[in-house]
Amino acid sequence: MRNAIILGNCVLLMSVLWRPSVAQVASPSMTSVIATSATGEAHVTPDRATVFVGVQTKGTTAAAAGAENARRQRAILDTLRVLGISGDRVSTMNYNVAPDMQYSPNGQTPPRITGYTVTNTVRAEVQKLDDVGRVIDAALAKGANEISSLQFFSSKADSARRAALSTAVGNARADAEALARAAGGSLGQLLELSTNEFPIRPMQEMAMGRVAMAQAKTPIEAGQQTVMATVSTKWVFVPAK
Repeated sequence: MRNAIILGNCVLLMSVLWRPSVAQVASPSMTSVIATSATGEAHVTPDRATVFVGVQTKGTTAAAAGAENARRQRAILDTLRVLGISGDRVSTMNYNVAPDMQYSPNGQTPPRITGYTVTNTVRAEVQKLDDVGRVIDAALAKGANEISSLQFFSSKADSARRAALSTAVGNARADAEALARAAGGSLGQLLELSTNEFPIRPMQEMAMGRVAMAQAKTPIEAGQQTVMATVSTKWVFVPAK
């Protein structure tokens, strides 16, 4: 009789353990998603520039080199002011005083200072491209001997960036629609949209030496600036019925 009771309990326990496995079969519905990313471009013509004008002078003493440098740079700044470039559109980017060292060929004697070199570089923002050549020529005429770079910008860069974003979204949607059709369905609503910003850099940056800038009426051609934008999207995939 005791064995029968134990057996009955075992049967009851097994039925309790196995019954839930049938009741838990139901699974929630899942939404299929299509994810795409794309890049868009827009082009804009630069209408302003930044010129880096430098003066490098040498002297037997730091004071002498600095005084000559200050005289030339002051003349350049005065000229820029006459051309309408002054105030917050002119700023000093670099000022450096360094000794000129002479080293013995065999290294048996310590190096000695033969003089000093002073470098002073200013950054000038030119708001009309037609004035860039005049600014460079005028600076050279007043004693500048380094034009370290020339950068072009556009005042419409933000509008170009938004146009590039619009193109990128259109490209991402077209890719998503192509994927949906290839999978036998259609594209549903937009779930997520984000952008990865590309910094708007100067369209062109040229290193310039003294010889290239030595001629009068320096010609300047800005060309076009390319602005890029990238977006990432997620869409609902609607299967065919």
